[in-house]
Amino acid sequence: MHVDLERTVGYLVADVRGLVVGWVEAPRYSRVVRTADTFSVRTGVLRRRRRIVPAGAIAAVDARTRVVGLRIERHAIRAFG
Repeated sequence: MHVDLERTVGYLVADVRGLVVGWVEAPRYSRVVRTADTFSVRTGVLRRRRRIVPAGAIAAVDARTRVVGLRIERHAIRAFG
C-alpha cells in the first residue's frame, strides 16, 4: 500500500487494536530512495516523545477522520529522541 506520508502530517495514529499511538509529525526519507520509508509520531500528553513507524506498518488511512491505522501494536514501535 503506497501512502503519501506528507498528506498525513497531523493525523492521529492508532495501532491494530485501536489504541492511540500519537500524531504523525513528519515523514522520514531514506538516503537511497526518494520515498518516505518511515514516519515519526509524537506521543505522550505533551507530545514530547517520538516513535518511528515503518511505512509498511500502515494498514489504512482515513482522510475523513484523519486517522492512520496500523497493522502492528504500539509496543512494537521503537522510540527515539
